[in-house]
Amino acid sequence: MVQSGMCGGYSSGAERLSVAQDVVGSIPTSRPNSSSCPSPTRTFREHGLNLQVSLLADCSVPRRLQFEAILTKMSENVGLDEPEAVARNDAKFSASSPVLHAPEQWFSPFNPIPALRSGHLQTLAGNYWPRPAFDLYHESVSVVVDTVDGSRVLCHCHWQPEAVRAERLTILLVHGLEGSSDSGYIRGITMRAWAAGCNVIRMNMRNCGGTETWSPTLYHSGLSADVRVVLGHFVNQHRLRRVAMAGYSMGGNLVLKLAGELSEEAPQWLCAAVGVSPAADLAPSADALHEGFNRVYEWHFLRNLMKRFGRKVALFPEIYSLQGLGPVRTIREFDDSITARYSGFTGADDYYARSSSAQLVGKIAIPTLVIHAEDDPFIRLLPETRAEMKRNPALTLVETRHGGHCAFLATRAGNSARHWAEATLLKFLLTAGGNVGS
Repeated sequence: MVQSGMCGGYSSGAERLSVAQDVVGSIPTSRPNSSSCPSPTRTFREHGLNLQVSLLADCSVPRRLQFEAILTKMSENVGLDEPEAVARNDAKFSASSPVLHAPEQWFSPFNPIPALRSGHLQTLAGNYWPRPAFDLYHESVSVVVDTVDGSRVLCHCHWQPEAVRAERLTILLVHGLEGSSDSGYIRGITMRAWAAGCNVIRMNMRNCGGTETWSPTLYHSGLSADVRVVLGHFVNQHRLRRVAMAGYSMGGNLVLKLAGELSEEAPQWLCAAVGVSPAADLAPSADALHEGFNRVYEWHFLRNLMKRFGRKVALFPEIYSLQGLGPVRTIREFDDSITARYSGFTGADDYYARSSSAQLVGKIAIPTLVIHAEDDPFIRLLPETRAEMKRNPALTLVETRHGGHCAFLATRAGNSARHWAEATLLKFLLTAGGNVGS
């Protein structure tokens, strides 16, 4: 349900940050009254660091570049890796999975950058933290996910040499809301997994990655069947023996939902799953986006979703219409008026209830890791969902006090990875799926 447009999937930085509407006709959205909204400019003071970040909906490219320059300087500042942070483990996990018999094989402490011990700071910094250039060759593959309406999705595949391809662990990656296969965390995991000898498939959801003409439908958090079709397609095509899947936020919900749907009937080749900041409880997470400062994120997602809907109206006027739509001021209103209306749900509540993986986490039977930060600004795990995860012997729930949404930026002391969740995810999958060379 959330995260990702902030992390990539657009052709330029200006497009990624701009939330100006670009649709045919006039889409009736409006910003809530300024008197009841948080200031779009916040000054964060964490551990002596003063960061003033402009989050105006129409923030300029120079402002973005200024923010990125600050983060670049931070990334080069060894003073951020304070010694006392190294000795403290910010993460706790609970599980009885066989994978945890030797947790030292995959689990390492999460020590957040001291200056970023704030959910908002982690979330924002995670989107723009400098990364190595992404220069891996990929094969673009179109996969039909619905034979009835002809919907297709775009996958970018990174294959190991054909002689060893089938026996190598293959990892399918699924992005979050308004993201794509080019989202920063997707590329980051891809580079790590490729270097470890894995095959990697970067899957775009319907309409994402520049494929709005490929499907007459919208995309939403209930389309776990698309992930299943993509997995089966590549397993059959390349005779893959070991496959794992991982998703962030909305993609994490899809991965967990599919794992729960498959339950004990999961194919033998599907060896593990990971959800990072998964939107497992859609309703409370959607509502959390409308609380306080989170409305800045909501404006960002909502404006991009409305732009996309406007393009769908122009492409498929026989299906979609702006008539009678009324104001759309929140994510819940978008899901109630648009997602539910055009995706076979009776309303937002029905959509959230039927699409949340929370209802299925107790049925997951393959080794599964869930990473969630307690200071995630808008993803909410209900107590009953957390309890269900902890009761499931196949599922490992790792919760950190800090980390924000899909960020988890850590100190580099002890040669640990800056993007802790990405590194932990891969080590878990390699452990659960067997060493790549085995």
